[in-house]
Amino acid sequence: MTWAYLQKCHEQNVIHVEPFFDPQTHTSRGISFATIVTGISRALNNGEKEFGISYRLIMCFLRHLSEKDAFETLEQAKPFTDKIYAIGLDSSEVGNPPKKFSRVFAEAKELGFKAVAHAGEEGPSGYIWNALNDLNVSRIDHGVRALDDPNLVAYLVDNKTPLTVCPLSNTKLCVFDTMSEHTILQMLELGLNVCVNSDDPAYFGGYMTENFNALTTSLSMTKKQAIQLVENSISASFAPKNRKNVIHTILDTYE
Repeated sequence: MTWAYLQKCHEQNVIHVEPFFDPQTHTSRGISFATIVTGISRALNNGEKEFGISYRLIMCFLRHLSEKDAFETLEQAKPFTDKIYAIGLDSSEVGNPPKKFSRVFAEAKELGFKAVAHAGEEGPSGYIWNALNDLNVSRIDHGVRALDDPNLVAYLVDNKTPLTVCPLSNTKLCVFDTMSEHTILQMLELGLNVCVNSDDPAYFGGYMTENFNALTTSLSMTKKQAIQLVENSISASFAPKNRKNVIHTILDTYE
C-alpha cells in the first residue's frame, strides 16, 4: 500500500512526503508493530532510491481510543526510533480533545519525537489551543476552525505555526459543504502559514494534484497563491535544511 502511494506521488511530481500511519488499527487485528513499521519503512526507502522522494514517517495515536492504549503503542514504538520521526493524533476529533493525550505526548517528546496533531477540523478552535498548549506540537493538522477565534489567528500568524490543510477531505467530511466555501485562501491572505495536503487520498477524493486543481477550479486560486502554498509546505516540513534548500531551488526555477 505504501509503495502504491509513492508511485502515485511520483506521478504527481511530489518529492517529499510525511505520511501518517495508525498502528493501533493493525495491531488490534493481530498484526505486529514490527511488521507494520518495517513494511512501511522498506517502501519509503525504496521510494527514495527509485524516485528520489525524501520522507519523514509520522506515527499517530487514535484519539477515540484510551490514553492507556496510546501509551502501549508508544512503548511498542521505542525500538523503532530510527524509523519514526514524529508522533501525531488523528481519528474522531469531537469529544476527544488533545489534552486527553498530554502525558503520552510529553513522554514521546522526551524520547526525541517531534509532535503534530489533528485539531480544529471537525472539532472547535479550542482544540487548536489545546494541541499547542497541552501537547506542545510544532504543527497543526487541518486547523481550519482557527478563523473562529481572532486571538488564535493572531497567535498562529505571529508564531508562523504551520497548518496542514486538506481541502478535499474537509469537503468530503462536510466541514465545508462545497469547495467554493473553503477558507484556505482567506487563511493564506491573513498571513497564516497554511499549506495544501492530501488526507487519506484514496478515500477522500484525491492526492496533491487533485487538491490543487480543486482550489483552482472552485476558488480561482492564482499562480502566486499556489506558489506560496508550496513555499509554506517546504518550510513547514520536517525535511533537513539541505533537502529544503534543494526543493526551494526547484520551486524558484518553476517561478
